[in-house]
Amino acid sequence: MSQDAITPDHGSSPENPRRGRKRVRTRGQRIRRVVLVSVLVLVVAAGGTAYWLYSSLNGNIKGVDIDKALGDDRPEKLPTSGQNLLVLGSDSRAGAENKALGGGGGVSGARSDTAMVVHIPEGRNKAVAVSIPRDTLVTRPECTKSDGSTMDSANRVMFNSVYSQVGPACVVKTVEKMSGVRIDHYLEINFAGFKDLVDAIGGVTVDVPQDIHDKSSGLDLTAGSHKLNGTESLSYVRTRHGIGDGSDLGRIGLQQQFLLALLSEVKSQNLLGSPTNTYRIANSATKSLTTDEGLASLKSLADFGRSMNGVDPGSMETIMLPVAYDKTDPNRVVAAQPQAKTLWKALREDSAIPESAKKSPATGG
Repeated sequence: MSQDAITPDHGSSPENPRRGRKRVRTRGQRIRRVVLVSVLVLVVAAGGTAYWLYSSLNGNIKGVDIDKALGDDRPEKLPTSGQNLLVLGSDSRAGAENKALGGGGGVSGARSDTAMVVHIPEGRNKAVAVSIPRDTLVTRPECTKSDGSTMDSANRVMFNSVYSQVGPACVVKTVEKMSGVRIDHYLEINFAGFKDLVDAIGGVTVDVPQDIHDKSSGLDLTAGSHKLNGTESLSYVRTRHGIGDGSDLGRIGLQQQFLLALLSEVKSQNLLGSPTNTYRIANSATKSLTTDEGLASLKSLADFGRSMNGVDPGSMETIMLPVAYDKTDPNRVVAAQPQAKTLWKALREDSAIPESAKKSPATGG
């Protein structure tokens, strides 16, 4: 029997140094393979988690094909018109949480509880939000419902009824017809989504302009600074009886103020510094969100959000569509002219809004 056959199978030996080096290399290769496999497992696990998180958030978002519903009968998109978003707060009672938050157990369906046209000029370093009072009487254009049937045009309908009667695409069409402004994107959030988003970021601090005692909602705040949780915030932006003349006009100022406070709070959050917080906020923001098809994915929303990083909430201007009390029904309002036409023209042309176009004859007390 040769010496090689009886040499122990470990290490190098004076008799066969080459064989020893081979075994060292074999063990080294084995270790590297174990490390490589371990790394691959970690990468796959991390990738799987990331994919699961992405799929979860992506699946939260509901899309509405606005372009298909409206066709070509729309305002022209001008090269320098910036971006225009229609943002709706829906008062849908669908689901137990929305029903509990909305109150009014006998109320069914959904209306556009809050509506804002957000205009972001070219360059995206500032923005203006135009609130449309829900009690505004408008001409609803002919629209196609989700089941394919047609709803005829109608005059003097309340703006917030368009959503419940025909759906979001018709709301976009109504806004485009009354303003001549091409709406690029649509975003809608319901009661539960709004509450959860505020709670996810830890509340929003607002400066309450006057004491608010609303027996209908239970909101009871003294004038001054308050940090509101999600439920309180929802009551704050929806209060009608606690401020002004009890109409929709009185609360629009609160809604606009809260929007700026919310945006400032979100912008100040160190999202990248805390992946857990990032996911929690993103999950809350997306699970009750409906958008147009152009934004109906996490990537599209993220890309759009990054494009707006230069917009400072402190420089955002908030305006209520100039309205006057309707002569036939003083509980309703109509667009005041020529202020409204001047305002919409400035948004279409991406130009400065004259001060005269910001003044509303009806103020809500």
